[in-house]
Amino acid sequence: MSKRRDERPALVPGAMQAGEICARWGWVEPSVWTDRMLMALETGVKGGKWYSLIDKMSRPKVLRAAYERVRRNGGAAGVDHVSVERFADRLEEELERLGTELRGGRYRPGKIRRVRIEKPGSQEGRPLGIPTVRDRVVQRALQSVLEPIFEAEFAESSYGFRPGLGCHDALRKTIELLDAGFTWVVDADLERFFDTLDHEVLMERVRERVADGRVLALLESYLGQEVMEGMGSWTPERGTPQGAVISPLLSNVYLNPFDHHMAKCGYALVRYADDFVILCRTRAEAERALAEVQRWVERSKLSLHPEKTRLVDATQRGGFDFLGYHFERGYQSPSSKSLRRFKATLRRKTKRTQGRSLRAVVESVNQTALGWWHYHRLSSRWAFKPLDQWIRMRLRSILRKQQKKRGRGRGIDHRQWPNRFFLDQGLFSLDAASAVVHPPSWR
Repeated sequence: MSKRRDERPALVPGAMQAGEICARWGWVEPSVWTDRMLMALETGVKGGKWYSLIDKMSRPKVLRAAYERVRRNGGAAGVDHVSVERFADRLEEELERLGTELRGGRYRPGKIRRVRIEKPGSQEGRPLGIPTVRDRVVQRALQSVLEPIFEAEFAESSYGFRPGLGCHDALRKTIELLDAGFTWVVDADLERFFDTLDHEVLMERVRERVADGRVLALLESYLGQEVMEGMGSWTPERGTPQGAVISPLLSNVYLNPFDHHMAKCGYALVRYADDFVILCRTRAEAERALAEVQRWVERSKLSLHPEKTRLVDATQRGGFDFLGYHFERGYQSPSSKSLRRFKATLRRKTKRTQGRSLRAVVESVNQTALGWWHYHRLSSRWAFKPLDQWIRMRLRSILRKQQKKRGRGRGIDHRQWPNRFFLDQGLFSLDAASAVVHPPSWR
């Protein structure tokens, strides 16, 4: 498990060593964060606010580093149809122009191209905003300046979109709390959080730490970017675009007071972006926690989804889902939604009519199965054996088709193509992989 920066030992400022500080903040952009600035992150700045940030994010080295991150991530072109490759053709000129515009206060972000990606259970799909490449570069540079400032005060209960932390850290913390007897769960859902967060509230929270007027104006310009979808366009009055580079950081800035408020109230919160659970020892405690959540959410101009927010006794049948896992009666397993997605992908890869060799199919199946297992490896082992059996059934059905037989793989086919046969073909086994991992348990 990765080490938390907020678990660092308390140090007397006079005794701080530059090497220790640099090690704790090794993930920051070095062309922005000098040793002196890192010291200020540890000890605080005068008035608690940071000034003169635009000159740092507009430096050539910072913009080039931001571009490299955009290049590695790839992604589609925005409304200007300029791809990452086309941007690279005139890289020096583009970066110089961006730096000049930022320092002179003349930079203006372009429109956002909005598309919809497939979302299981939804005919409309999930909206995704695609900024132009030049806007993505500027947002990366802005993120490199702002992220350490806010990271220094983010709560221990927050795991999403933070350097050195991830879903497995949040899941392990959830299992740890369940194991300690915190089995009454507030399973809450912030309704359309990224689309509804209030711009004024967000900017107030940014201004608590940032006093550079040009940076604040830049953020406000991003929040007010015109969105184009199909033949129509509009300017959002709330929310931050899903897909924008800066959006994950802004979401954590918005919800950081919530994290600290729940901790102050004594509740065990585990939050990943807008997805969170609060784990309690008793139903009465869970009811009080939910009431506190409702009050905070209302004050912050958000809303809870009325059908997806509930109290759960995790020791009883039913359980709860969190970050693609299902927790119930002492075990954790892949959620039903995650299982459906996994099987839907493998069904496409194991169609009997595709005409590929078995080895080619196995290689394709392995690519999906290995990645899926890696994410769900904290699941109790019993969850994987039935999936292995299902995958082999799909493969036996392909072999039956090659022999011009109808129907799917059945019991008699196990003698012709036993499990060992698929092992020899190189098929990845979820169950065998799980056997060498010892997932945490809360039984």
